[in-house]
Amino acid sequence: MSSTVTHVGFADESHWNTGRFRSLGMVTLSLSHLESIEGEVRRLLNESDVQEFKWSSLSGARERFAAEKLCAFAVDKASAGQLRVDVLVWDIEDSRHKIPKRDDNANLGRMYYHLFRSVLRKRWPDNAIWRLHPDEHTAMDWKTLQDFLERKSVSIETNRSLFADNRFPFQLRREFGIAAIRPVSSGGHPLLQIADLFAGLAVFSHEKYNEYKKWLQNSSGQESFLAEDDTSSNPSRSSQERFTVLKQFDETCKRRRLGVSLKSYNGLRTPDPRNPINFWMYEAQHPEDKAPQKSGKSEFSFRSAPDERDA
Repeated sequence: MSSTVTHVGFADESHWNTGRFRSLGMVTLSLSHLESIEGEVRRLLNESDVQEFKWSSLSGARERFAAEKLCAFAVDKASAGQLRVDVLVWDIEDSRHKIPKRDDNANLGRMYYHLFRSVLRKRWPDNAIWRLHPDEHTAMDWKTLQDFLERKSVSIETNRSLFADNRFPFQLRREFGIAAIRPVSSGGHPLLQIADLFAGLAVFSHEKYNEYKKWLQNSSGQESFLAEDDTSSNPSRSSQERFTVLKQFDETCKRRRLGVSLKSYNGLRTPDPRNPINFWMYEAQHPEDKAPQKSGKSEFSFRSAPDERDA
């Protein structure tokens, strides 16, 4: 297969090892659109006086305005078929993840694998050749993930590193069409900031949905009918700014008929994964589909460092 890159992806994670909900966000697009779209995102950030957008820093009006502009921009470009945003969310309280000694680092690698598998081939042309850019400030050991991907390929080469001589095994090229994985800084790559935005927004929408619902009712002057306690009646300044972003995004998606649901699932979800803004909750594929454990007994378990029992 030709190694000429035709498509690029930018991936980032949110709350990978904290809280109930975790997520991975990825922005994908044709290489031919990359330069112009990056230029437009930089212009929006400059207009908002934000040098680098981070969801974790969204606590005031300036960051909120930037987030709203980035959301609207992503929706516009996705609607025009120029890019996709896919966010994979998982719930550590479900049957797959609520197990003893869960290895969150190894599980993160599995989730990257599922994200790549579900997007790179299923949502883009079969002959697409990919260059992927995860955030360099990540918990992932990318060498280990490459080894995992290698073992999951149709046939196996166990003695070649995916990073050796900057060449991936033929099997990985054939299955995913990946020509290179190059971690990059968020500050230098604005589409990585959009991936961070949507990954954070997805987690927030599930974690804070009941508070958001109450805030929405109070904002509209309606009397709350929720039976929970009043701890959410006075949300923090940061939460209020984020509620506003979530509300604007939800309304924009509905206006553009993108099939993104919020109310029906108590958090962002896209029932039809073919839609270009796609939020999906990972669900166990079969009864034996369990998150990897730190015991190292799982077939595809991998760790960022050897378990002491392996020494």
